[in-house]
Amino acid sequence: MASAPQSNSLPIFYNNLEPLSSQAHAKFKARMVDKAPFLTSNHAVPLTVDEFAMAQRHFPIVFSSGADSVPLALMGLNEGVNVFVDDEGKLIDPVYVPAYIRRYPFLLAKLRPDSDELSLCFDPTADAIGEFEEGQALFEDGQPSAATQEILKFAEQFEQAGQRTGQFMKELSESGLLIDGEVAIQPNDSDKPFVYRGFKMVSEEKLRETRGDQLRKWSQSGMLALIYAHMFSLGLMREIFARQMQLGKMPQPVMPAIN
Repeated sequence: MASAPQSNSLPIFYNNLEPLSSQAHAKFKARMVDKAPFLTSNHAVPLTVDEFAMAQRHFPIVFSSGADSVPLALMGLNEGVNVFVDDEGKLIDPVYVPAYIRRYPFLLAKLRPDSDELSLCFDPTADAIGEFEEGQALFEDGQPSAATQEILKFAEQFEQAGQRTGQFMKELSESGLLIDGEVAIQPNDSDKPFVYRGFKMVSEEKLRETRGDQLRKWSQSGMLALIYAHMFSLGLMREIFARQMQLGKMPQPVMPAIN
């Protein structure tokens, strides 16, 4: 069900990366778009811990399978299904949009493997950036414009949130609370359940067995609130399932694990 973002290639959504340059892109502008076609075939979007409070109202929050698990907002329960956007990538209903989506097509990336310096890059295949008549100029008099500075600020904030998320995932993994997830949903008109696997979740049983001093530590650090946000959000899986049924985007019952 839930796959981790690609680590040995480009991140999800990105087809290419190019450093933003005042020389090569002096006439470039960034414009608002009302659709994101890349979302139509993506059912799981990376999420930072800073977003758990908002995201848990709209999406199930799960953790990807594999060694380097990351939080994911589920926008569908099956690969290639997103129940929050139409076939063009427009939002069907008002919903919280994860920062990972809002950051696109920009990204802070290392240009040299021997340096920790991050540079602002963008996906040149995106419709939101280019030499347009409309939009906000990215450079003025050879210098980054106010719009570019805001884009850079947002990208930096996302990186910082990513570091906090990494620390949360490290503690969560070391706590032993994460288990392989499984959710079975049986519609009224079906004699077999739809079984969803291929993700990780927090074990309620293991959480109940956690020592009081450890729970107090997690409560003081804010980690406990994040765990509960994840656990409460899992109830939304049945709502996502119902949306898929309405859209006619259902697989066969009793599925194998999807990774």
